Amino acid sequence: MRTGIFSAAVTLFLIMDPLGNIPVFLSALQNVESKRRTFVIIRETVIALVVMILFLFVGQYLLDFLGLKQESISIAGGIILFLIALKMIFPHDKSESDNKSEEEPFIVPLAIPLIAGPSLLATLLLFVRSEPTRMFDWLIALLIAWGISSLILLASPYVQKVLKERGLIAVERLMGMILVALSVQMFLNGVAEYLKK
Repeated sequence: MRTGIFSAAVTLFLIMDPLGNIPVFLSALQNVESKRRTFVIIRETVIALVVMILFLFVGQYLLDFLGLKQESISIAGGIILFLIALKMIFPHDKSESDNKSEEEPFIVPLAIPLIAGPSLLATLLLFVRSEPTRMFDWLIALLIAWGISSLILLASPYVQKVLKERGLIAVERLMGMILVALSVQMFLNGVAEYLKK
């Protein structure tokens, strides 16, 4: 089944979960001067993008080196996405995470793993493994998802004021429900491919 650029971008956007990450970003940046927060968010999102692009182009060689097949990546990716989606639907208190350091956050935890997390990297591997000739399509999908996520994170104080905590939770759970369906489909595709052999 051929995955479109828009469908891939939506999947990556849902996994990045920028709305769900807003409280974590605001908590991590609470000790950073307000004038510098925009710079820090831009820096972290750009670092995450570089990591994701590197993984997009190097991931195929990693899979070949490890001898992993497409169906195993599809099944594993489906399971990982399902677990991520469950956390989105039944979230723990993200404000209790260890993001109350007095120092300015650098790479961890904002760029990695909040934006460029394991589930997103696994999904990029899946896209590349399933259709390696469409690297440019996957790059466009990644840039779309990253661009929208970055804009949301840059506007995080305003988004939180508009949606408030309940609104953010509601949107995140809706995104989680969509991601559950995507993860199940990914899992079933992997099983179907395996059974054909």
